[in-house]
Formats: sequence, structure tokens, C-alpha cells
Amino acid sequence: MNIPNLELARSILLDETPLAHDCGSLCGAACCQGNDHTGMLLFPGEETLYEGCTFGRILIGKETIGQQKTRVFVCRGTCPREQRPLSCRLFPLFLRFRDGVPRVRLDPRAHMCPLRRYGIAGLKQSFVERAEEVYNLLLQDEDCADFLHGLDRAFSL
Repeated sequence: MNIPNLELARSILLDETPLAHDCGSLCGAACCQGNDHTGMLLFPGEETLYEGCTFGRILIGKETIGQQKTRVFVCRGTCPREQRPLSCRLFPLFLRFRDGVPRVRLDPRAHMCPLRRYGIAGLKQSFVERAEEVYNLLLQDEDCADFLHGLDRAFSL
């Protein structure tokens, strides 16, 4: 991924959240609790933004998504908000491809998120719109488009 495009995608969601208040207060920040087997997937090239990071670490997975080995960021439960990975900023949304058409949906891996029961309609509309904008930007990058298609295939039944 082109780092300036990645930084633009991250900046679009810098101050946008799924609810008008801290949704982590509903679940004890369940999505921020990683271990050696869980964390947030990094987008292609995003790992370079975490070199020397003190609030988390990167795990290199055995799996590949698209053409890339998976890289998962595991934080220690809190982080500087402006440094959150893009997957954290997009959570609990996910890009699905049905009949070749990209559609933003709830992430099938977000089982710990209490917002899932309300569906996308329960999320702040501006958050959903910004997430759609970010996904459209990511689809313009060959590596990220490959990653997003691969991620969808990995979680399709």
C-alpha cells in the first residue's frame, strides 16, 4: 500500500466512532484485549507505522490473505487514539463482496461486540459513511484490494 494513501484512510476515521460516545464502555473495551492468538489485522504496509511501538506488538501469522502474510497488531489494552490501526478504526465493520459488488457489513469476527445485535442501523450514520469512504479508497490500491478480497473469501462460508 502506498503509505500516504494508508495515512489518508486512517485520518478519515481519526475522530469518527461507531457511537456518539465511547462504545468500549459498553463491553469493557473487549476489542482492545489481544493475546498471542488475537489482535487486529494490519493492512498491507501498515506494519511500518508501528516500528518501535511501545503500546503493542506485531505478530506475523502463518496464514496469507491475498498475497500477504497476515500481520496482527496486539495492543496492551490502551493506545494513543491517533495511532490505532486501521482495522480498529473500522471495527465492527467489514467489506463483503457479493456478485462483485462491495458492501459494508458487520464484521463476522466481531462476536465480542455488543453493537452487532443492533446491526448497521444501530451505528452512527457518519461512521458508516466514513468507513465506506475508506473502503473505496483502499480498493483503489492493488495490494489493499487484493487483501480485502482475500479477507472476504477467508470469512465466507
